[in-house]
Amino acid sequence: MLKFALLNKIHKMALTPLTAITPIDGRYISKTSSLQAYFSESALIKFRVQVEIEYFIALCNSSILQLNHFPADKFSTLRGLYTNFKEIDAQRIKDIESITNHDVKAVEYFIKEEFDKLGLEEFKEFIHFGLTSQDINNTAIPYSIKEVVTQIYLPQLTKIVDLLKNRAEKWKAIPLLARTHGQAASPTRMGKEIQVFIERIEKQLTLLETIPFSAKFGGATGNFNAHHIAFSEIDWVSFANNFTADALGLDRQQTTTQIEHYDNLAALMDNISRINTILIDFSRDIWTYVSMDYFKQKITKGEVGSSAMPHKVNPIDFENAEGNLGMANAIFNPHSSCNGTLTSFIKYLM
Repeated sequence: MLKFALLNKIHKMALTPLTAITPIDGRYISKTSSLQAYFSESALIKFRVQVEIEYFIALCNSSILQLNHFPADKFSTLRGLYTNFKEIDAQRIKDIESITNHDVKAVEYFIKEEFDKLGLEEFKEFIHFGLTSQDINNTAIPYSIKEVVTQIYLPQLTKIVDLLKNRAEKWKAIPLLARTHGQAASPTRMGKEIQVFIERIEKQLTLLETIPFSAKFGGATGNFNAHHIAFSEIDWVSFANNFTADALGLDRQQTTTQIEHYDNLAALMDNISRINTILIDFSRDIWTYVSMDYFKQKITKGEVGSSAMPHKVNPIDFENAEGNLGMANAIFNPHSSCNGTLTSFIKYLM
């Protein structure tokens, strides 16, 4: 056992794109690095801090609570805990977690430490007031997904659609022999064939816009039990609805257990999976056109298409796209059998 432990210590490598276990943070880091600000462990911790801080500020702004004497000029300082969040802060929270063995509790303790530094000790027991950890997770994670969809995914997909529209217009008069069942069929035009994918993607984007980004925020079992006992005169349902909508831009689920339903997350996964399938079809069509000599690829100096046949130029970008989109759909698929599987998958991510 000691020998095994020593070997592990000797062979432990620093995490770099070359030592990463998955291609996401390894081979494809140049394509996925923008996602680190949303889906990394540090990002999740930061979003948890954000939810806790914004919740505390919302409590301070409630006229009934005994927090109306909190110095409002400190709000910007509190928000700085997440807007200026650094790796050293994430590491401090991980260090606390090594003691608590609870990730969200570690965030709470970290914020309380910061309150002590700011001389706000008398208010720190209202941090995480009445909440369970899933009130934080089921807001922080949907918030991160909403942000990455609106800030990264949709702009990138829009670029693809715009590029296809440009090619559809440019190639609208170029004829080619179509194929059905792999056989020569009636003629068509290249622009029209590209337009097929534009129409398919845009219809799925229209559906995607109808899916809300949902949050669960209602206490230990979704009933605001602790909230009502402490301050029964407050309409906590309205408070939570306003908080999740105004501070986070999320749609609060009204009737829940300890966790959110994940139904809308499943719908989002299904929708993106369908878009991925459309892009898989597109990738296959393009490399098929290359194989039939409908398209010719440009030769770039220094590139080699094959280790044994240097005259080749392989459509590797479209082949890789097909494979990676298929992998993404396989990951999106756990919810297909039941929401219980999806719940387990989300807990794994957290």
